[in-house]
Amino acid sequence: MMAPAATNLGLNLQILAEAPTVGAVAAVRTAPVGDYKDLDTLREFARGKDVITFDHEHVPTEFLRTLMAEGVNVQPRPEALQYAQDKLLMRAAIERLGLPNPRWAKVSTLDELLAFGDEIGWPMVLKTPRGGYDGKGVLVLDSPEEARERSTAWFEQLPSRTDFSALLAEEKVPFTRELSALVARRESGEVRPWPVVETIQVNSICDEVIAPAQDLDPEIAEAAASAAVTIASELGVTGVMAAELFEVPGSPAGFYINELAMRPHNTGHWTQDGS
Repeated sequence: MMAPAATNLGLNLQILAEAPTVGAVAAVRTAPVGDYKDLDTLREFARGKDVITFDHEHVPTEFLRTLMAEGVNVQPRPEALQYAQDKLLMRAAIERLGLPNPRWAKVSTLDELLAFGDEIGWPMVLKTPRGGYDGKGVLVLDSPEEARERSTAWFEQLPSRTDFSALLAEEKVPFTRELSALVARRESGEVRPWPVVETIQVNSICDEVIAPAQDLDPEIAEAAASAAVTIASELGVTGVMAAELFEVPGSPAGFYINELAMRPHNTGHWTQDGS
């Protein structure tokens, strides 16, 4: 998606591809194949580049910090990327910024999960903080019995995990549809929002985007765009950021923030030809 725009701007875009069959290889002239989880591979690819960015959140943050320490211009910076990589960090940041957040808790044991569910009411949602997307790493738990049955294995695996040591529990908000608020921000601080859109999911993957979202209260649309601008500005995001939202009529703001993506996002693909 970035390749045609880069070409039109006279930019030489190069891509470190995960495999020779990925779509990006056909889109750019220079696309060496390599493992983004190998530091030496990243070092070699970054050599001589004006700026390094990424098209997903799975590049190890510590590698990006190492590249920056060695003089590589990484955008957005790891300090911003971490909030898209780790949902527990994201929830804490949204709470700190005073933006619409579902009730949530960091849980390390089944007993903590059950206590949180009893406090906020069932059903509820359990998520892995890292690695989950498009419905992966998500459990909807309707009752304490189902929580015991379906989540026990997740808690048993925690001691052996190196990427996180706790899980994220959230209330299951009664949303009527999913929205997305995208912004673009320069390193200088200039930021521009796109219209808030409605996203339609099929099998947990965004299948259709309606831009702008139809019949959306103008005050909610303005508040959602303002929330995305605040997140991008306060967290130091550069480039494109998507704030995925749940529309919840009757809630204080009319919406809750679901997840963040610090990159060109599928809910913004319409902007390629529509903006």
